[in-house]
Amino acid sequence: MKVLLVDDEKELVSTLAQRLGFRGIEADWAATPQEAIALLDQNHYDIAVLDVQMPGMDGFELKEKLESAAPHMAFIFITGHGSEECYHIGCSKAGEAYYLVKPVDIDSLVEKLNSLKDKGETK
Repeated sequence: MKVLLVDDEKELVSTLAQRLGFRGIEADWAATPQEAIALLDQNHYDIAVLDVQMPGMDGFELKEKLESAAPHMAFIFITGHGSEECYHIGCSKAGEAYYLVKPVDIDSLVEKLNSLKDKGETK
């Protein structure tokens, strides 16, 4: 399984990638949606983990762009805006994708990644 992590908080996203690597999950990271699109042009990813709120393009817009280029991809959304109302709005926009609140618990993220893989939602 290969994962693309996208969040404008560089320290968070680079640390998540490193921690996934320690668990045997190959992960690349990008700090902007544009970097993520460039990485997708060069690599195959099974799952993308996208921050909901980023400057210039939110995670839902980025999902549409990534999905058009890689329809096989599954998605997980993360957000630092964790009110219950935001959670339900995010879930409705995310559809079948998972939605996690920051700070992201690495074990929960790994569980969601494995669940998507086991469901066969990644190809």
